[in-house]
Amino acid sequence: MALHMSEVVHNLTITGMTCGGCSGRVTRVLEATPGVISANISHQDDAGIITTTSQLSTEDIVNIVNDTGFNASA
Repeated sequence: MALHMSEVVHNLTITGMTCGGCSGRVTRVLEATPGVISANISHQDDAGIITTTSQLSTEDIVNIVNDTGFNASA
């Protein structure tokens, strides 16, 4: 029997992005991450709304964003 993973929405503050290229880079990295369903990143709002399976914690998402060179916090 397959387990159904519930979806979790993570609302992050992401600083250091200066243009659409920056937010696009974060979006591409997140959407390539297993367990990420969608990523809506805005450099204008310094914000990200990331939907994941319950396998990924907010800390996991923060670490992924930080690894791209930006500063994320929950």
